[in-house]
Amino acid sequence: MGKMGGSKHLTRHAAPAFWPILRKEWRWAVKPSPGPHSIERCLPLLIIVRDILGYAKTAREARKIIAQGHIKVDGKIRRDYKYPVGLMDVLEIIKIKKFFRVVPYPVKYMVLHEISPEEAEYKLVRIENKTTVKGGHIQLNTHDGRNILIKVSDPTNPEEDVYKTFDVLKISIPDQQTLDHYKFEIGSIAIVTDGRNVGRVGRIVEVATMFKRRRNIVTLEDKNGERFQTIQDYIFVIGKDKPEISLPEGAW
Repeated sequence: MGKMGGSKHLTRHAAPAFWPILRKEWRWAVKPSPGPHSIERCLPLLIIVRDILGYAKTAREARKIIAQGHIKVDGKIRRDYKYPVGLMDVLEIIKIKKFFRVVPYPVKYMVLHEISPEEAEYKLVRIENKTTVKGGHIQLNTHDGRNILIKVSDPTNPEEDVYKTFDVLKISIPDQQTLDHYKFEIGSIAIVTDGRNVGRVGRIVEVATMFKRRRNIVTLEDKNGERFQTIQDYIFVIGKDKPEISLPEGAW
């Protein structure tokens, strides 16, 4: 992957390899706006509308569709054709009432998986960091750039603080209410978000501790009983006993 930072422009050669664009037909690709996902882990709205969903033949047509407010991401209308859409985001095509979730997929890295209107009312977010803020309350920072505040009644004994990094929250969208909490622990169901096992789903059976927690070696077991390994940084918990989101056929 070529250098992408420090410029307003992005060549197709330097664009992430999983973007479904022709590399030699044109020189330039749309560069995602700064937002909740990094360039290496997102798809710009224009690429989704034109190249993935096929709702437009040209960039001009795609920009017009987006500017007219036909697309929602996580329950909010997005008119920026450069808006970065990433892991677990929910995309809604308002006029035809179609819903998609961005999920990891073998080889392709990320795909849009069509979901029901009921499932489009929530998403999963992974806790990347947590801090104590004024008043002793807890702020959770998630993988998609959200800051979720956990109110604490007694800062000296914060019973409400049951959250750890790498745990996952199920939240409603767009109002961001916490619906459930899935811990990163033995027995949880998880999906791999990167590496050679990207898109594989399994139950966590072992965690080998390394010097850095993000580099811990996690062993998972898939539905066929086959075991595979990846690092903890690539693990995204998606349920306790079963996946809380629908997945592409054959994933679980």
